[in-house]
Amino acid sequence: MSSALSTLLHAPVYAPLQRLQDAVTEAAGIQVYIKREDLIHPQISGNKWRKLKYNLLQAAQEGKDTLLTFGGAYSNHIYAVAAAGKLYKFRTIGIIRGEEHQPLNATLSFARACGMHLHYLDRTTYQQKEHPEVLYSLQEQYGNFYLIPEGGSNALAVKGCMEIIQDIPLEVDYLCLPCGTGGTMAGLVAGAPDKKIIGFSALKGGEFLNQSVKELLQSYAIIDAAPNKTYLTASTWHIQTNYHFGGYAKVQPELLEFIRKFEQTHNIPLEQVYTGKMLYGVYDLLQEGYFPKGSTLVVLHTGGLQGRSAMLNF
Repeated sequence: MSSALSTLLHAPVYAPLQRLQDAVTEAAGIQVYIKREDLIHPQISGNKWRKLKYNLLQAAQEGKDTLLTFGGAYSNHIYAVAAAGKLYKFRTIGIIRGEEHQPLNATLSFARACGMHLHYLDRTTYQQKEHPEVLYSLQEQYGNFYLIPEGGSNALAVKGCMEIIQDIPLEVDYLCLPCGTGGTMAGLVAGAPDKKIIGFSALKGGEFLNQSVKELLQSYAIIDAAPNKTYLTASTWHIQTNYHFGGYAKVQPELLEFIRKFEQTHNIPLEQVYTGKMLYGVYDLLQEGYFPKGSTLVVLHTGGLQGRSAMLNF
């Protein structure tokens, strides 16, 4: 294992809690904190850093020097894997959904500048990306790579995201986070099965995330040496599906206006795909009286700010 990867295993994480105090939180009578996972690393940001940590270590332990993963043209995950490959000396291959478009957008330009090879799959084939025939054809072309799933969510990602809980020095009643694949949600559930955890789907039709989280928890249980796996039966979490604003990466004027006002009030940058939608949902629930007065609520800023400039026009 390289010295850089050894450092990764033991490196301190800077993801402080910041109190959110404004007219809405005060009227609701709730203590709200935002956990600034976006500050962990400028390129390997937020939950992507958490998800990749143990996957990178596992790749090194297996003697793999190539990482292959999947994502769309604006994928935070593609961006983070490319940055991690450059930093930790892995060759990287990004399997990109859809056709190539020139000039490359900022996300893919960055990935290529980091040395990532971009391989495009038509959308029909991409939907079958986990089929053995598709994976075999990629192995024939690229050799013995270490496979990281789309969004980075697997059992080792759950292990990494569990560590988010260790960085919260508060007694918390509610944890809220944005959800795309369910990996971060599974990590929080595994790390704090007794806490009320609310995931906010960034995708239209996000009900499937309930099953995804359960499957990820089952996958993590296989590698978890702890005898008490109460997270498998925890019933204190659920997915909110009402704040997707039309679907993945879709925005509406009220979402953009909320982000502008939030940033002006708190001086915390947001993006419109994940954290912006989650916070809109949290503030809507605060105004509805969803959370009991006196509760302490922590919301997770999962990073991904690289995608902000492409769509917000701020």
